[in-house]
Amino acid sequence: MAKTPPRMEPDVTVPLRAVVGDPALALEPVRETLRPGALDLAVRWAHVSELREPGPYLLGEELLLTAGVNLPDEQREVERYVRGLRDAGITALGFGVTPPLHEELPRTLRRACARYGLPLLVVPVTTPFLAISRAVAVALAEASQRDQRRIAEAREALTRAASAGPAEVARGLAHRLPGWVALVNADGTAAVEVRAPLPFPPELTALLARLRDGTGIRSATTELADGTFVLAQPVYPQATASRLLVVGRRQRFEATDRAVVGIGAALLGLADQPGAAALGGTLTALLLGRADAAEVLGELLPSGEYRVVAGVPEGSAPGIGWLRDRLGTPLVETSEGFTAIVSTAPDLGELRAHGWLAVTTRPVEPGELPVAAREIPALLQRARSTGKPVTAGEGFDAIVPPEVARSYAVRTLAPIADRPELLDTLRAWLAHHGGWDRTAAALGVHRNSVRHRIGQAGRLLGADLSDPDVRMRLWFALSRA
Repeated sequence: MAKTPPRMEPDVTVPLRAVVGDPALALEPVRETLRPGALDLAVRWAHVSELREPGPYLLGEELLLTAGVNLPDEQREVERYVRGLRDAGITALGFGVTPPLHEELPRTLRRACARYGLPLLVVPVTTPFLAISRAVAVALAEASQRDQRRIAEAREALTRAASAGPAEVARGLAHRLPGWVALVNADGTAAVEVRAPLPFPPELTALLARLRDGTGIRSATTELADGTFVLAQPVYPQATASRLLVVGRRQRFEATDRAVVGIGAALLGLADQPGAAALGGTLTALLLGRADAAEVLGELLPSGEYRVVAGVPEGSAPGIGWLRDRLGTPLVETSEGFTAIVSTAPDLGELRAHGWLAVTTRPVEPGELPVAAREIPALLQRARSTGKPVTAGEGFDAIVPPEVARSYAVRTLAPIADRPELLDTLRAWLAHHGGWDRTAAALGVHRNSVRHRIGQAGRLLGADLSDPDVRMRLWFALSRA
């Protein structure tokens, strides 16, 4: 299965210092234009424009590059130009010194940027604008990959923590963000909390009340008087119920932080259900389509290849804890046997050595897991019949029970069952892909004898042996006779 390239999220940004600090670009920031924290401002993209009023064509948070082709001469007009850029929300302006158009940075532009607090960078003549755009694109791609890795690591860690209950999920969230965490009841009390400032101040209590009045998956953010940023959202699958996940910290919540909180909310909602002590089993049932998991699938499983593994015990076999460790996943449920979702092919031999006769499906994307799981009953039936582990995709015998295959073979080959020379010739001829000379050599007979026997077999079987579908069915029957 082809792997998709890393996808850059639309809200991925890098700080301005990541561009200014690139020695290959040799950008020179104009210090009087840098207000406190300017180099930490977000850059979403680099864009080139020589328009006098580019604002309507900008999205915000750009590093705008210009050579000053249409830069006005009068200070008032330059200030109007800079004010328009500031109002458009750009992060910084990069001015390219391009003799003979501009031998140096215009003083009018320097003064205007300082007045309106717009960071100004001088781009030397040796640095093409394309090099800056490429550097920003590379930095954004690297940031996107880091964010995806962080989300994947958080997903795995929090899912494992959820096996021990909601309190472990809360502690995991507080550690990874970092900050304080609370799972809040309708009456404002905390079902679970880690360092949360309870009771909450009135401004936060009012926000949580408004959040409960809404419907569907939603979230709310606010900044408290003490400078704490708070993010709150209902837990799944109780999106219309009273419990809310509330997280607070001293830094703003970026997109990656929100994704981690969303994973925590999904896991807390599942772990907090009555009778859902074995979260791994609950999740496995959800992901295999035995319950409605449409709203959590995207949160819990990243794109990639997964397999469904199932097993039945042969006498005494280790339990769910051992299975989670050996399979490398918390997504395990047990009843009379076990079913699990794994991201790497399991060692079926090791499972067998410890008392589990197991089978595994082919690798599939998350959305195909329910379809793959439908193969499990047939695979288990095959494993029980042969007494051996089975991996889907290892031929027809991986999914067709032996007794069914033998019955088909007997029925199909009955017209020539008492003619061993025809059976042997047909088997050799099919094995040599219909080659007369190679079949004759393998059997030690003349090629005309081969032609005669194959003609007889075709007539007795009532089969068109020139049809590849017929040949396939006959080969299946012969190999299981």
